Amino acid sequence: MGLAPWEAEPVVVVGSMVGIIAFLIGAGSFSDWFKWIQGKETPMHHGPPPDKPAWTRYFGVDYNHRVIGVQYIVTGILLLLVGGLLASIFRVELAQSGRQFLDPAVFNTMIGMHGWIMIASILLGIGGFSNYLIPLFIGASDMAFPRLNSAAFWVNIPAAIVLMVSMVVGGWDTGWTAYPPLSALAPLGMQLYFVAVFFMGLSSIVGAVNLIATIMTMRAPGMSMFRMPIFAWSVLATNIIALTATQLIALSFLMVMMQRLLGMGFFDPAQGGNPILFQHLFWFYSHPAVYIFVLPGLGVISELLPVFARKPLFGYKWVALSSMAIALAGFLVWAHHMFTSGMAEFLRIPFMFTTLLVAVPTGVKFFSWIATLWGGKLTFPTPMLFVLGALSVFLIGGLTGPPNGIVTTDLFVHDTYWIVGHFHATMFGGFIFPFFAGLYYWFPKITGRMYSERLGKLHFWLLTPAFWVQSLVQIQVGLKGMRRRIVDYSPDLGIDTGQMAITIAGFVIGISVLIMIYNLVYSVRRGVVAERNPWRSRSPEWQIPSPIPEVAYA
Repeated sequence: MGLAPWEAEPVVVVGSMVGIIAFLIGAGSFSDWFKWIQGKETPMHHGPPPDKPAWTRYFGVDYNHRVIGVQYIVTGILLLLVGGLLASIFRVELAQSGRQFLDPAVFNTMIGMHGWIMIASILLGIGGFSNYLIPLFIGASDMAFPRLNSAAFWVNIPAAIVLMVSMVVGGWDTGWTAYPPLSALAPLGMQLYFVAVFFMGLSSIVGAVNLIATIMTMRAPGMSMFRMPIFAWSVLATNIIALTATQLIALSFLMVMMQRLLGMGFFDPAQGGNPILFQHLFWFYSHPAVYIFVLPGLGVISELLPVFARKPLFGYKWVALSSMAIALAGFLVWAHHMFTSGMAEFLRIPFMFTTLLVAVPTGVKFFSWIATLWGGKLTFPTPMLFVLGALSVFLIGGLTGPPNGIVTTDLFVHDTYWIVGHFHATMFGGFIFPFFAGLYYWFPKITGRMYSERLGKLHFWLLTPAFWVQSLVQIQVGLKGMRRRIVDYSPDLGIDTGQMAITIAGFVIGISVLIMIYNLVYSVRRGVVAERNPWRSRSPEWQIPSPIPEVAYA
């Protein structure tokens, strides 16, 4: 192929791919398939490994959807800690003007790494709730493809390791978007980043196939689509996006890999390529991906609000169909990320209108939640507090979104900290707050024990005001001229106080998450034994014992 006798990049790329596959084989993800190929029986085993403690099943390949759900959730929380640690480091650098201790390339690598690790954490959290709850919600004994379900989880472990190893082989200073030509010239770590994201995307696609098949074919007799719990609609819409859009980010990254490895000029103007093509491919996935992140969280909100308002969800069918409408509209708005990119100017106006139209189905959800609260007999345990906190934070994200979709204002705020504040509010309000609400709400279902309400509320009252400060001040410093992915800034901007406030708020957020982890870990062993249905919910999962007894696979 005309390559030099020794090239590090081909060896690293092929080696990392072989390593990920070897990890899966060694973990046992393919064992049953290998036996099936040989004509051997592969009965579905449910329960702990023979002659081993029950807890050991969470550290190996298991085909029970509830075990896989817990594996997803715990791994997601671990990645959340890693991503938060990286953020804490570079926030110290940004706490005041002037270079402190980080090299610009290292700073940008940490920024990008923080972004992708947090994205992976969110995807794993979504996978956890979806895997654990969907079969319970629709009356199925397990997922449609249990072995595939397990493999979809385990591929994330070596992929996450490869992603983090990329930091020690040169890193990548492109930010999480990896735009060429910068990504085509970045250090060796860029290739490991591409490989890691490629395999994480494979996990999303495989998981989407499984969840869609489960929802569409395994509902209990009499459970029509419009009798499903509302969370199932959110998961269905989410996985339609994941199934149809994830290939685009894989394709865009694969093309850059081939440009680096084989000299293919997909995005090199000197060879007839076009770097704008990458942005179209990347954002055709990465904007719908925002709805992959938030739709399950909005489903959690819609699931929990009626329980603590003691009222049915207002406009159930409209809320269900709004999830599908958001999924569809998400494919029509990607180029609002590209108003400043140099793409054809005539494309700006139609994408501006489609972007603003997404607010309609989102507004349907928001007004449904308000109507559900109106006149309800409200109670405020920790899950309800986090649901209400999600509404306040998601509102910040929602109100700061339209200026990004309007051409004239986006030209001013694009790539400033306005976008950082908007995106964090959207992610926290759309998923992180609902994720915490769901963790507390379903903790008794998963473990059979109650968490500490006092520590749960301490978590909420530390996290929520701190996040308001962080997000709103990020928006403020962005309007004053603070750019994204910049290691230093001029004291003349007058934002030193704001940057210090963002840093302090970030550390408070981190402390609150550590309190949550302590609360849940302690309560797993020593928490008060939970009632069968502590929330008096009418959802299907609460009509069976907690924790759920092991049954044979049907």
